[in-house]
Amino acid sequence: MCRMYTKAFTQVGMLDERGAQPYQQMPETVCAFVDQKRAVNEIALVDHVTGQVSYGIHSLFKVLGTSIPVFAPLFAFRPFIWLMTEVYAFVSYNRKVIIPVGLDAQNKQLQPDFRVGYRLSYLLFSWFMASFILTKYAVLLTGLVPLGGPLREYFICAGQLFFQAAMIRFFARERTWEYLGNMMTISFAGALLLLPALTLSSFVHLPALVYAGYFLLVAGLMFLEHFRRMQLLQLGHLPTLSWLVYRLLILLLILFI
Repeated sequence: MCRMYTKAFTQVGMLDERGAQPYQQMPETVCAFVDQKRAVNEIALVDHVTGQVSYGIHSLFKVLGTSIPVFAPLFAFRPFIWLMTEVYAFVSYNRKVIIPVGLDAQNKQLQPDFRVGYRLSYLLFSWFMASFILTKYAVLLTGLVPLGGPLREYFICAGQLFFQAAMIRFFARERTWEYLGNMMTISFAGALLLLPALTLSSFVHLPALVYAGYFLLVAGLMFLEHFRRMQLLQLGHLPTLSWLVYRLLILLLILFI
């Protein structure tokens, strides 16, 4: 994620070609200036002339404010700085579950600190957004699947969180937070994939069977992504199997009870 936006900065000329480098390969000329522990969590911007170092959102604001001066007053507005600092931390401390890194690579690299508050916030955010979108999508399946109450999807998504947490703690307790973060990223991504169909339904009336087919396609992609991540994280097949079992049990309960 860091590579993505720093590469964009170099492509548009906000940084020179050597202006973005991984902290794992930090040049010796800047090592003395940078707090390497902090740079793991907050990207560091080094002024080679003065030796001054900025971190995190302040680094981004300095680059953007220099290149686009009209935004400089906004980047000096304290409430905005506080808000964006929290957004930056929210993403930074969860980036390894948003875009996972294999266990072998984790053991070879400096890793971001784990902050339980930011992980809980991420789980709650992804749970709410996925449940909200699924509640809207459930209306499109009326006729094939009972509609249920307005909070049904919220309970289903929360239930999976607790179900999978209990499962992962049984055989990989120390990796519970890592697994739950990855699982909720998959749920959130799956919900986002439903948005095109939701948008289309506002303009075109299609049979519920079409929306059900699309939902199954998204569920299949989620299954494959769950399987891929478990292989990457070396957690085996059990988490994917229990994830699938929970989904199938819920479907049966909805259809026949």
